[in-house]
Amino acid sequence: MERHFDPVLLRTFLAVAGSLSFTRAAAELGITQPAVSQQIRRLEQAAGRQLISRDTRTIRLTDNGEAMAGFARAILSAQDEAVSYFTGSAMSGRLRFGAADELALGELPTILRNFRQLYPRINLELTVTQSGSLLRRLHSNHLDLVFINQEADTHLGRLVRRDRLVWVGLEGFEIDPDQPLPLVTYHAPSFGRSAAIGALTGIGRAWRITCNTRQVNGILAAVRAGLGVCVLAQSRVPPDLRNLTGRPGLPPLPDVEMALVANPRSASEPVEALSRAIQGVPLAPIG
Repeated sequence: MERHFDPVLLRTFLAVAGSLSFTRAAAELGITQPAVSQQIRRLEQAAGRQLISRDTRTIRLTDNGEAMAGFARAILSAQDEAVSYFTGSAMSGRLRFGAADELALGELPTILRNFRQLYPRINLELTVTQSGSLLRRLHSNHLDLVFINQEADTHLGRLVRRDRLVWVGLEGFEIDPDQPLPLVTYHAPSFGRSAAIGALTGIGRAWRITCNTRQVNGILAAVRAGLGVCVLAQSRVPPDLRNLTGRPGLPPLPDVEMALVANPRSASEPVEALSRAIQGVPLAPIG
């Protein structure tokens, strides 16, 4: 039996896989929730496998769904590259792009390198700093597109991925319940910082900041030195550090969203091209 996977169905599937919500996927795609469900069923029929497991409260990807997500990203990326090859060479101008510090690591350099190869006439300028600073620069018309972390369900920009914030530290790091929790964090304003302090305050847990930095490398260096614990998105935890969530004295943390926010005053074509490139690649742990 010859199988074909419709790119429209694949994009819908990735929207659901990224948000783990039919409702949020429908809002992102601008279609109804029944339409999302119908497209997922059509993709499952085409694959001959169950891709998403659902109950009344949660949804998750099956093993076949995880495999399909990888294939879908590859298929859509190849399609976008083909379209870009034949239509993108004439695109020119300046694209001022900003990325949150920890999001600028991992796979993003490869995405930007490929983007520059596909659109050599676009002058790409990169700014890397904290999410709050990037949004201020976007609103003041100093940036065209930003890739940021923000509180879940903010409904700002285009959702790339939803994730859970987790407590992170060294393997075997001892947490003394009778002492203030040593906290490694970004300078304010920072969503991760606010989430950590808010969660600790909510359970009456004392804390003290042992490292205050503006760079993720500073966060990781301090945690690796055993100076304290930090807060990261679950998918971004480096292999040499551990997710400490659930240990006594560490309260649950909220979800975080990685989102693309565009400047409405900027040229739409280069912004849309880079947005598609970023949305087509899964996030990976930071170093």
